[in-house]
Amino acid sequence: MTGVDLGIPRVPASRTAPDRPRPDNPALIDSFGRVATDLRVSVTDRCNLRCTYCMPAEGLDWMPKEDVLADDELVRLVDIAVRLLGVTDIRLTGGEPLLRPHLEDIVAGMAALLPRPRIAMTTNGVGFAKRARAFAEAGLDRVNISLDTVDAETFAHLTRRDRLGHVLDALAAAKDAGLEPVKINAVLMRGVNDHQAADLLRFAVEGGYHLRFIEQMPLDAQHGWSRADMITADEILHLLSTEFSLTPSPAERGGAPAERWLVDGGPHEVGIIPSVTRPFCATCERTRLTADGAVRSCLFSTTETDLRSLLREGADDEQIAKAWRHAMWGKLAGHEINEAGFAQPIRPMSAIGG
Repeated sequence: MTGVDLGIPRVPASRTAPDRPRPDNPALIDSFGRVATDLRVSVTDRCNLRCTYCMPAEGLDWMPKEDVLADDELVRLVDIAVRLLGVTDIRLTGGEPLLRPHLEDIVAGMAALLPRPRIAMTTNGVGFAKRARAFAEAGLDRVNISLDTVDAETFAHLTRRDRLGHVLDALAAAKDAGLEPVKINAVLMRGVNDHQAADLLRFAVEGGYHLRFIEQMPLDAQHGWSRADMITADEILHLLSTEFSLTPSPAERGGAPAERWLVDGGPHEVGIIPSVTRPFCATCERTRLTADGAVRSCLFSTTETDLRSLLREGADDEQIAKAWRHAMWGKLAGHEINEAGFAQPIRPMSAIGG
């Protein structure tokens, strides 16, 4: 199997069951007492950028169209999650979600659900500016836009595309459409853009955006991730502290993945997501649905549960909900990224959904 094949394989839905039986509870609980209320929904595995830390320049072999959930199937599964499983927050991801046809209609369908979930989207921003208001009118509540640098040359090197202007326009359009707080997701690469960390924070502060740095995770299709090359959370703090005064935010973190820091005393903040060096698994409240209808209880799961087949074979809502609950009950205590024997998932990030 080659690297570009990695977007296709489905992972067998098998794992060792917890020692104790699942209690009679409709929520997405696991055997460690966590409750998943945040659903990450991948709507496509396709992407129009080729970020060096995510996929090869030639891209991947994308999922066959017939494998991808249809619009009504996607909305039905989200409805089951919201109505029967206690999910309150939906985040649309990819790949690049803007490549999904009729995405505004999908958002509107989710916004019409009862109870009405909060709906967010993570996007690279390319093409978003001209659609921002339509998304807001459809029911999108807020947006996260990926931006690793504000230097055009570095952007082109990292993404293999000259699209920085599109992303900057997307950020401004998101604010104008009221999709706030507008968050920026950034990954630092050693020797590539790590020296620009303070520049990116300055840009975010001046523009009124919420910046979050994310430790690079071993989810690239090439399996080229190296712990030695990763810029750690502590290194990010050091890089930013050369130009800014950072103090811990007094705000309650809860289940949020980011450690938050006041910038020069506030009110502006910067977040750092230490997924590798300081995992937040103990407070994780997420469940994931891939574009081809598989439930994953963790970003790094090596198993998943196929809901698409249940749906297409005529299962009713409660049967699907039961399978989803069973999948979540088997969630591990943590992703074990710092343990011996850790195995990178077969699917890369673009095929899982961020």
